[in-house]
Amino acid sequence: MRLAWILIGLTSALLAGPLHAADTAMAAVAEDKAEVLEEKVVEDAPPPKKAEKLTPGEAQAVDPAGQAPLDDSITCLARTIYWEAKGADAEDMSAVASVVLNRLGHDGFPDTICGVVKQGVETKACQFSWWCDGRPDQVEEAQRYGVAKEIARKALNQQLKDPTGGALYFHDRTVHPDWAKTYRKTAQTTHFLFYKPNQALAR
Repeated sequence: MRLAWILIGLTSALLAGPLHAADTAMAAVAEDKAEVLEEKVVEDAPPPKKAEKLTPGEAQAVDPAGQAPLDDSITCLARTIYWEAKGADAEDMSAVASVVLNRLGHDGFPDTICGVVKQGVETKACQFSWWCDGRPDQVEEAQRYGVAKEIARKALNQQLKDPTGGALYFHDRTVHPDWAKTYRKTAQTTHFLFYKPNQALAR
């Protein structure tokens, strides 16, 4: 009996190795695809062709445990969706993703998703509060993070309808920041209000 368990253990270990390697390879492919998709958004290029789009499996292979460093566009976007819209519904999560992509390459904003997400960290004036709040950035709810990664995938594939009306800014509906007075409200969701610059009043 003991020999049988040893053999089962060895078989499992041998199978786990190739499976892990396959997941790692898929994640690398996904990260490369996402970089190209990111550039398409910046350059306002035509929507990606089918072969260029991220598949659900590829997106989920990236940062599977929600513990990886934020150094690729899928992880940066998914983690932002997860934390900024934590506890919110799919529309709110999609809206957060849209704001990130609307900023991408826009005047005054970086031309990478991770750059957009981390903007302001040097001056402790982060554009996205979760990145500067001093709390751990690792994921706590695997299922919700899976939803966030799926929304990030669709956003990068340009398959996500923008519910914000092209907004570059947003805030929770429970707060009333002074800066909102100088911007034009474009949309609202269950948890958030969205804005873009008002050409007559913007700073």
